[in-house]
Amino acid sequence: MKEQRRDRLRLEISREASRLFWEQGVDATSGDQIAEAVGLSTRTIWRHFRSKESCAEPIVTQGVEWEMRTLRDWPAGLSLEERFSAEASRFRHEADAVEMADTGLAMRMIRLADTEPPLRTAWLMACDQVEREMVEIIAKRLGLPADDLQVRLHAAAASAAFRVLSEHIGAVALCGDIPEDFEGDVIRRLAQAVRDATGGAIGDVIAPDVAEPATASLK
Repeated sequence: MKEQRRDRLRLEISREASRLFWEQGVDATSGDQIAEAVGLSTRTIWRHFRSKESCAEPIVTQGVEWEMRTLRDWPAGLSLEERFSAEASRFRHEADAVEMADTGLAMRMIRLADTEPPLRTAWLMACDQVEREMVEIIAKRLGLPADDLQVRLHAAAASAAFRVLSEHIGAVALCGDIPEDFEGDVIRRLAQAVRDATGGAIGDVIAPDVAEPATASLK
């Protein structure tokens, strides 16, 4: 419970810091302003974050959480397109105003990371976490050990594709000129990116007997 309260507080600080970064710029935003916006002391901010720029990290991480949550519980009997489509529909109908606002803030921080090196660091740290999770997801999907070289290569390629697509999707969404069937296009692009990055190894329905790690692997 203590850890959960800490995470909730960090996320609340991150929301206000991200809002200020987007509205007035990183350089013009101080730790005192972030603290005032959240209703905390500046000392409390520094107990939770090492710098004002690092305050954006929890919100930036939210920018990839939907994809990771979707893949963590990916049923063997669904293709990647089917899984993304089902989860996108669920999110559209069940997400509350806070979740939607966090998604928008994450897009803004990822976009701002193009011109703000400290925020770029936060974004790349989130992407590193994606790669680590992708290793476990792909290993489970292929029935291979997590330290298998091919699994790690697939994870590195897939996470890099996610990074590029997240940046592209955010830029398109923030420009305000959303194309028709944007959601469907995003789903197709995400699924195809994973297929391309893994040479087609990841994306299809898998046989129910692929459950235990295979004994043969590329080391």
